[in-house]
Amino acid sequence: MIIVLKPHATQEVIDHVIERIEALGFTPHLSQGVARTIIGVIGDEDKLQAEPLQAIAGVEQVVPILKPYKLASREFHGEASVFDIKGIKVGGGHLMMIAGPCAIESEPLLVEIAEKVREAGANVLRGGAFKPRTSPYSFQGLGEDGLKMLKATGERFGMPVVTEVMDPRQIELVERYTDLFQIGARNMQNFDLLKEVGKTRIPVLLKRGMSATVKDLLMSAEYVLAQGNRRVILCERGVRTFEDSTRNTLDLSIVPNVKGLSHLPIIVDPSHATGRPDLIPAMSLAGVAAGSDGIHIEVHSCPEKALSDGPQALLPRQYAQLMVELRQLAQLLGKTIDACEGVTV
Repeated sequence: MIIVLKPHATQEVIDHVIERIEALGFTPHLSQGVARTIIGVIGDEDKLQAEPLQAIAGVEQVVPILKPYKLASREFHGEASVFDIKGIKVGGGHLMMIAGPCAIESEPLLVEIAEKVREAGANVLRGGAFKPRTSPYSFQGLGEDGLKMLKATGERFGMPVVTEVMDPRQIELVERYTDLFQIGARNMQNFDLLKEVGKTRIPVLLKRGMSATVKDLLMSAEYVLAQGNRRVILCERGVRTFEDSTRNTLDLSIVPNVKGLSHLPIIVDPSHATGRPDLIPAMSLAGVAAGSDGIHIEVHSCPEKALSDGPQALLPRQYAQLMVELRQLAQLLGKTIDACEGVTV
């Protein structure tokens, strides 16, 4: 349920309501707006009754949440959420532009790519230190050495960094080096992993599973939110269909669909969705036009030598040209692309 407090509720009133909710054995989740404060009440649905909640001093209205994803729903948080990650905002008209290689291969190569994508306008650097690969014989990543390279490069160029975490046992290690956990498509319903990243306060980039519905994606986000981590960014990266001319099928309808159902930001990854550099620019522009809160693109200076997913990477010059077009479209739509504040060395 949602408890709507009376207008301009004081902190004393808010604290009292939260205290009473906890005394009844439920978990409160506070959401404060400019004039209104609402509190989500999570607990056993058979025991959740409106009457005792309505009687608490300072409560104006008690509203049941009908969606199974309580904390991710628009009912819980009517306004679009905006998250700030080291000065880079996402959501509410702010576009997060993530770019970098699929896998971290060496520090010189990572620095070279980071410098070029930052110059082009990217504001978050990506790179995989742990790589989930279909074949056990494929390159699996550099592990902690790769994480160290990613963190150092991000600090050098003043860019927040994002990398994938694949296992609950990796969380403590990856948390030391990253600004944003990525949960890949294969792990979207790894509920133990979702619960553990939910216990941290590192933002989570949650990718849609290859066969996941919108409801499935939002329910996975709910696992993270229910543990107290409020900063979840959703990512459409294509779903598996009968089409075989692209790696996956990019479902852009999910963007306005999710925005109608949830307050969480959603970005688009056309690299994994299409697997084709010739389609990435058009799909990136289409993603922004559809209302996405950012674009996630793989960039490599020599794709033919890449150790992971080289065929789907853009060259730095191609990314730079795409960013020119994305800026123009963002300006037309009244969107903002935050610039990194760091100084290159």
